[in-house]
Amino acid sequence: MKAFTLFISSLISIFIISNAIDTITKTQSISDGQTIVSSGGNFELGFFSPGKSKNRYVAIWYKKISIMTPIWVANREIPLTDTSGVLKVVNPGILTLVNGTGEVIWSSNTSSSAHDPIAQLLESGNLVVRNSNDGNPEKFLWQSFDYPADTFLPGMKLGKNFLTGHDRYFTSWKSNDDPATGVYTFRFDIRGYPQMIMMDGSSENYRSGPWNGLGFSGITYLKPNTIFKYDYNFSKEEVYYTYELIDKSVISRIVLNQSGHMERWTWLDRTQDWKLYTSVPTDNCDTYASCGAYGSCNIGNNPVCGCLNKFMPRDPKNWERGDWSNGCVRRISLDCQNGDGFIKYSGVKLPDTRFSWFDISMTLEACGQRCLGNCSCMAYATLDIRGGGSGCLLWFNELIDIRDYREGGGQDVYVRMASSESVGSNGKRRDRIIVGLTLTIGMLLICLSLALYVWRKKHRQRKRKGVVRQRSNIDSNESQKEDLQLPLFDLGAIVNATDNFSENNKLGEGGFGSVYKGLLEGGQEIAVKRLSRNSRQGLDEFKNEVICIAKLQHRNLVKLLGCCIQGDETMLIYEYLPNKSLDIFIFDRTRATLLDWTKRFNIINGISRGLLYLHQDSRLRIIHRDLKASNVLLDVDMNPKISDFGMARSFGGNETEANTNKVVGTYGYMSPEYAVDGIFSVKSDVFSFGVLMLEIVSGKRNRGFIHSDHRLNLVGHAWRLYKEGKSLELMDGSLRNSCYVSEMLRSIHVALLCVQQCPEDRPSMSSVVLMLGGEGALPKPKQPGFFTERNPLEADSSSSRDAPSLASGNEITITVLQPR
Repeated sequence: MKAFTLFISSLISIFIISNAIDTITKTQSISDGQTIVSSGGNFELGFFSPGKSKNRYVAIWYKKISIMTPIWVANREIPLTDTSGVLKVVNPGILTLVNGTGEVIWSSNTSSSAHDPIAQLLESGNLVVRNSNDGNPEKFLWQSFDYPADTFLPGMKLGKNFLTGHDRYFTSWKSNDDPATGVYTFRFDIRGYPQMIMMDGSSENYRSGPWNGLGFSGITYLKPNTIFKYDYNFSKEEVYYTYELIDKSVISRIVLNQSGHMERWTWLDRTQDWKLYTSVPTDNCDTYASCGAYGSCNIGNNPVCGCLNKFMPRDPKNWERGDWSNGCVRRISLDCQNGDGFIKYSGVKLPDTRFSWFDISMTLEACGQRCLGNCSCMAYATLDIRGGGSGCLLWFNELIDIRDYREGGGQDVYVRMASSESVGSNGKRRDRIIVGLTLTIGMLLICLSLALYVWRKKHRQRKRKGVVRQRSNIDSNESQKEDLQLPLFDLGAIVNATDNFSENNKLGEGGFGSVYKGLLEGGQEIAVKRLSRNSRQGLDEFKNEVICIAKLQHRNLVKLLGCCIQGDETMLIYEYLPNKSLDIFIFDRTRATLLDWTKRFNIINGISRGLLYLHQDSRLRIIHRDLKASNVLLDVDMNPKISDFGMARSFGGNETEANTNKVVGTYGYMSPEYAVDGIFSVKSDVFSFGVLMLEIVSGKRNRGFIHSDHRLNLVGHAWRLYKEGKSLELMDGSLRNSCYVSEMLRSIHVALLCVQQCPEDRPSMSSVVLMLGGEGALPKPKQPGFFTERNPLEADSSSSRDAPSLASGNEITITVLQPR
């Protein structure tokens, strides 16, 4: 009776009529009261009102079941308030929803043009726009499967396309009466090795664990079955998870509900109702990081949290009270210099992989050696457990969100431990005997090699001591020696690689010195940052850059390969990025056409993720202090990498801001509180990022911007256009044919939030990342800082220098300006 009542109310709410149309063309449309039916008759598209709401929405729902079940909603954020809505296709192939006054309240925002576009609802439930005369029926101009709501249907992809930057993810409804975007999102997190993660606002709520070849490490029920088959793909082009129903007569869907659960439901004809098949999170142990670092959760234990073997609670008193958030620590601290080992933990959900590195072809033995050789590596595991196992996964931070699957499932992980903990006393004596015998037997064979090694080592040490005496006290104490531990490159190899620092190989020049392109004998391309012999300033930057970036691991930070300290030479060796720096593209009218909006939006998102890592997720809280277009490098795929950490500062513990008597940075990018009072914080980088976003959108420099109607700089111009409701006029002319209007307007809005006068008004980078990737309402920005044409902090050339870069740069960077 309940199902029948729901069925009748749905019919009344939707106003379905018998004469449904199959497609929508430029000469057709559907109004409230009409529907479009899929070719197989499984789905319908029309207007409906959810729950008790009287608002109207365009949606897709199941046609052949008795309970009204929407699976996709078009105008989630902007409902119709009456029955006057019309859905139609307009040139150049855009699906639009207009209200009674003719105002467009939703559109597909298709960027490609079409000669004879039609909209069609496919049997899969996918609403597509395509050319009616196209010979390839699978070639779509737009499809609803690329913009899911809260429902994951068979054939959909959950994941991200690295080439276009498009991210397919799910968001919950606000309530049963309101399909607007709720607080929960479910998507792939591609920081480190990819994993699916559920967010409650800005907080992690649940994590699937990484893919191990058979399934996700933290989803034990995902096994071959008779209901559905699943597939995971990870390549240079994209990462995604998808599934297909084995029996096409089965009706099954996955929904992210308003309580933060990803649920699979199956329709039962016998009961005429939906049956819950599976759900995540399943229990308290699925809650993200419930037991803290190095804590392990087992739902069969009481209490559920315990420390890994050989670990103990960091805060024993609160641990006993049931507060496990501080996690666990090793009973014996690591001693990398004197040798560590590993302990194998079996049957566990692998830790959070956001701070991981991977190699798909490396053996487990080589993986262990790779981890052992890096003091920052905390654990390793096999990437693919199929067959004999293959691939390598390394962790470079505390191990978070571990679950113990004693009931079956999980996999092995090898955690770094002190050698006394990782090897028993009997094993140690046996190892000593073996080593002793080996040394005795091989002594005659290795004596000459050992003597040669000792001689070369002493020779290098003498040269390094000479550098120390000549160039300050880089290695004056043990802590600095530890900070400067990097692979050492031979000077001769660098000279050969750069053709003796040929002018033809020169990439740029700054106060640090010059940057050269090089090619090592093995074929690897490198960028060599050579310290000028006359630069005392550059030596400080050299030490700072090594300390800040040596241990950082992120796809959006430039990779430091090593250094060369030999004779009078001091150099940093970086990966070479062939597309050089961002400024040579966005500020050049010819090259700017190579960066369409999709690429620029991907660059904006990449920079934001890199800054988020520096501010929040790295081992130290790092403030870059000189973020600008010339310090953003582009790899072969136009992915951004933040570079030049010579001016960066690191914070520890709960530090959030500091004051300096030496203001460093670049005119046009510095925040007001930093330039005037010498106060810097993460919000200083947020300000610089906001300026950079406006430059990427407009293709104009903030400093030196000229407009015929006023004397404001770029920030002031953007603020003026925003207040007048003309923000799109800021857009670079080369983007007109590739721009997604909603993304463009959202980017400008977020940029203005970042450049607000007061640092407390600016969002954190975690909020910026969420705002750029979301669709919800944004707060109104307040007046920005430094938006006049004349820069009150302009100094003469004697107190400035050219900014060093791994590619090129011509901004002026101040380094010795006393705050007022």
